[in-house]
Amino acid sequence: MLELNSSVNDYLERLPEAVLTRLFQSPATCLAIFRLLPKLAKTIVLSMLYRDEPLPVEFVDTLVNNQSQRIQGEALKKLKGLHVVKERHQMLTLNPTLRQNFKNALTGSNGTSSFGVPCETEDRHKVDIAFLDQRAQQKWEAILHYMVGTDTSGLPEGVLLLLKHSGLMDGTELENMKITNVGFQFLLQDINAQIWTLLLQYLSMSDKLHMDHVDVLNFIFMLGSLELGRDYSSASLSATQTQMLEDLREYGIVYQRKSSSRRFYPTRLATTLTSDASAIRSASKSMEVAISAASGESRSSVTSASSSSTSRPGTADTDSSLTTFSSVSSGFIIIETNFRLYAYTNSPLQIAVLNLFVHLKSRFANMVAGNITRESVRSAFMNGIKADQIIQYLTVHAHPQMAKNEPVLPPTIVDQIKLWQIEMDRIRATEGYLFTNFSDFNEYNTIVNYANQLGVVVWQNAKMSKFFVTKEGNSQVIEFVNRRMQQQRNIPPSTS
Repeated sequence: MLELNSSVNDYLERLPEAVLTRLFQSPATCLAIFRLLPKLAKTIVLSMLYRDEPLPVEFVDTLVNNQSQRIQGEALKKLKGLHVVKERHQMLTLNPTLRQNFKNALTGSNGTSSFGVPCETEDRHKVDIAFLDQRAQQKWEAILHYMVGTDTSGLPEGVLLLLKHSGLMDGTELENMKITNVGFQFLLQDINAQIWTLLLQYLSMSDKLHMDHVDVLNFIFMLGSLELGRDYSSASLSATQTQMLEDLREYGIVYQRKSSSRRFYPTRLATTLTSDASAIRSASKSMEVAISAASGESRSSVTSASSSSTSRPGTADTDSSLTTFSSVSSGFIIIETNFRLYAYTNSPLQIAVLNLFVHLKSRFANMVAGNITRESVRSAFMNGIKADQIIQYLTVHAHPQMAKNEPVLPPTIVDQIKLWQIEMDRIRATEGYLFTNFSDFNEYNTIVNYANQLGVVVWQNAKMSKFFVTKEGNSQVIEFVNRRMQQQRNIPPSTS
């Protein structure tokens, strides 16, 4: 089962040292792992990179004050967990394989295909950044739309298998799966976390797909270091990476004009894989800057595309679908202290996500309005969504006017959502029936044991000789009680 709090760092720390050493043989992977480190851990690595002798632990102590000892401990724990450094006799030693290949990554020495091989010939069907962003949006949102049920058109079998394997959706048939509680939580993650969630599940499936783990990880990290808008040759890829390329096309992470093409383009979903989490605040933020820039730089191509009946590579449509990542990304939610919510969006996906925890009442051309109510939030909690996830989503997608406030959300809203979750954790309403007034303890014990075997007991108290069963299990318990009473009537009285 998928754990949404699992990150790529957690995954890497679980890998054996031998596997990590193989990963460190790739300069691009070394650079990607460095980017994923905490700030203090990065400082420690850079302090050791061009130092021949081991680094005393006392030196690390000088980097932080007494109030930041916890941060220091976490940084060293992370470096040791990834086998980046080893500590012996209060001295830190940098992994020699990582040292050499990280130097190569920084200096460009020993040029290899680790950072991809740019195509030397001009692409006759060259595409621009705006087109790549649009294609990535279409592919990724198709998956999310399928999950929330706003678009039930078929996804490729490989994508459906991944959704089922990850526990985001479930069902006996791939074509008729339903979203799970974990899937609801997944929808409230930012796009970078969503992509890594699926990529880590893809990694866990790699054995079944007869793929090499190291090859898979190296390719993912390589994509994170490529240049957006540039085309790269697929000729230098291994068999595993070529197979991955076909799968990643369906997620919107890379673009190929056709499967037989010898070149590919990384999309923004790929080039932000190893970016800081703060750089990608929402499922749309990662697209905002480039779409704005690309639409400004190639306004003439956009104009010609909008007047054309069909879109083509190298152009960008100006319809509402393109605005999903641009206008929405700047923030579209306004919440009043009376729990009234206004969302300035026409995106079916954004509206479907809001509907998970908001009671929507009105819909207009470019806006929906509703209320955050106890019932709507409780419904979200019952689907596995947490209060912090709702608060984070509302904060990330807050309208620019709200974002100026400190804090962004009204404290009354935040406190009430948390109180509703505490209420759910403390009190849970269950429909059912209370059994009491037994003739003796033996009768109570016999019947409650039967109910426990059925798995329908919600609460029981032996001292009070009472127990509570679910509404569905009530009829079975009553039938057992009636059969028992009938048997007792048929037993003849004993004679002395």
